Amino acid sequence: MWPQLGTVCCTNMLVCRRSLLTSALYKHSRGAAQVNNIRHLSRCKALVYTNHGDPSHVIQVENVDLPLVGPKDVLVKILAAPINPSDINMIQGTYAILPDLPAVGGNEGVAQVVEVGRQVTSLQIGDWVIPRDAGLGTWRTAAVLGEEDVISVPDDIPLLAAATLGVNPCTAFRMLADFEHLQPGDSVIQNAANSGVGQAVIQIAAARGINTINVLRDRPEFTQLSDRLKALGASHVIMEDELRRPEMKELFKTCPKPKLALNAVGGKSATELLRHLRVGGSMVTYGGMSKQPVTVPVSALIFKDVKVCGFWVTQWKRQHSNGAFRAMLDELCSLLRQGKLSAPACAEVTLDDYRQALDAAMQPFTSAKQILIT
Repeated sequence: MWPQLGTVCCTNMLVCRRSLLTSALYKHSRGAAQVNNIRHLSRCKALVYTNHGDPSHVIQVENVDLPLVGPKDVLVKILAAPINPSDINMIQGTYAILPDLPAVGGNEGVAQVVEVGRQVTSLQIGDWVIPRDAGLGTWRTAAVLGEEDVISVPDDIPLLAAATLGVNPCTAFRMLADFEHLQPGDSVIQNAANSGVGQAVIQIAAARGINTINVLRDRPEFTQLSDRLKALGASHVIMEDELRRPEMKELFKTCPKPKLALNAVGGKSATELLRHLRVGGSMVTYGGMSKQPVTVPVSALIFKDVKVCGFWVTQWKRQHSNGAFRAMLDELCSLLRQGKLSAPACAEVTLDDYRQALDAAMQPFTSAKQILIT
């Protein structure tokens, strides 16, 4: 029996099977009826905030008027939208970009095109699309968007994989491709290895024959989480305090020192990653979960010639052409079809149960991404 809405899909097999089933349901048993019905809608249900603050306090469900579909617009039905850390930060008012208020929450998701403007050329009714940029507001049942605001994705990939494709896998893909020339047999070390980006890094690296050293904070369910990451293709999974132990020398007898370190935590965790980089390696920071600054030892800069960089996928998308984005999505979708990449462990929640989803998304040691199903 398939997991019901609101349950956690704790293994990638369940996530994949559940997503494939949901995809099939949307495309066959419900797709045509939904397209025909939604074209007559003038309003949608949305999760709206009028001021910044604690998401559980400032987010409210509202019925929002839909504008008319212009010549270069599309009307879309939102199928699924995740709750990401950046979404929370945006609502709190602490993110690098903030929409005008009032705003609809959510920056990622997958939608189905149900009406197209007369000048739209790249999309047609029935297409699946994801946002090209942040700030569109995906926590709603429907939206009218510009053709240039979205990009199509194939509808033969699992629904949850499509809903979570545009941020975490793209971040992982670019960091593995853009900072060091990694070849089969090379190593990458990362903290926050159980995050959405971390899981994507493990899978993409494994598909390319690259070793991953995956660092987790100590937690009660460490063994189960370690086993799950190894099932994804993780070469090594270690606790954070192991980075400071002599046993690391034994690990590097079977695995070369990493060319690349990926930091989503900051503070002491980032400094420990730097210590294990090979000479001339790079540390890329894409998050700061600890809210502590990155401290770089002078010796690492002088004697090891390490490079310290940052990465923000939103900026990458804005600086690169639609063709470059398309090429990356095509490669990621190919990995999905081959079973070499999957959605992270997810908990599917209805839009009406958004408070439950927000509370769960903000809990420490959370290992399931909350997905709003509309």
